[in-house]
Amino acid sequence: MNPITRINPAELSPPHGFSHAVTATGGRLVFLAGQTALDGDGKVVGATLPEQFETALVNLLTALRAAGGAPTSLARVTVYTTDVAGYRAHARELGAVWRRLAGREYPAMAVVGAVRLWDEQAMVEIDGIAVLD
Repeated sequence: MNPITRINPAELSPPHGFSHAVTATGGRLVFLAGQTALDGDGKVVGATLPEQFETALVNLLTALRAAGGAPTSLARVTVYTTDVAGYRAHARELGAVWRRLAGREYPAMAVVGAVRLWDEQAMVEIDGIAVLD
């Protein structure tokens, strides 16, 4: 049984690409560090926000799988970006990347604008919290 339940009250605007609330019972928590578009050599790859988003999400999911989880284990994800307008402009493309890599079970999510990220060339960073059975 999955310890995560996604809640989307009818009184709220329909969520697109996130859940309004997520409950988690039992299980083990996994706190996932912020991941940018770093390759195996520690270099930021990808010239566009969607390219960097895909690499950052792959990195996050790699860490999650190493901890014994799957995309459906994600309860909370925060996306930090240096270009909120660009993120909004590419929302459909980013959503397609998410669905291809993580499926349609959305965690509670937030997008936060940042002046700059740890890796100076990074346009996006993704962290999360997962709950494992």
